Amino acid sequence: MSVELNHTIVHARDNRESAAFFADLLGLEITGEWGPFIAVALGNGVTLDFATIPAESITPQHYAFLVSEEEFDAAYAKISERGITHWADPHQKQPGEINRNDGGKGVYFLDPSDHAMELITVPYGGWPQR
Repeated sequence: MSVELNHTIVHARDNRESAAFFADLLGLEITGEWGPFIAVALGNGVTLDFATIPAESITPQHYAFLVSEEEFDAAYAKISERGITHWADPHQKQPGEINRNDGGKGVYFLDPSDHAMELITVPYGGWPQR
């Protein structure tokens, strides 16, 4: 068996709020609750397991998600409609914009616990040549 990422724990001020924010934005489902975790499953079988911890203990992380053009457009429409602050770049120098790197689209925004979320439609460096 090859090595695969199965799940990762995402620290949150409120696990339910963060899981619902993420699931709703990307049209995903909350797939389970176990102990302190609320899981949201991604298309490749990996789950993000949101756990409530004290706000002062949260170290902001970066999570990047490869999505289809349709998923990007739907999520970006929600970001825009809801007035979620977003940027075209990770340094937050291009507010209210998306980027068009490697022939795709990308956007950065913060989740309710201030984790830096990124949506891209093409992997960095482009799709591998066949």
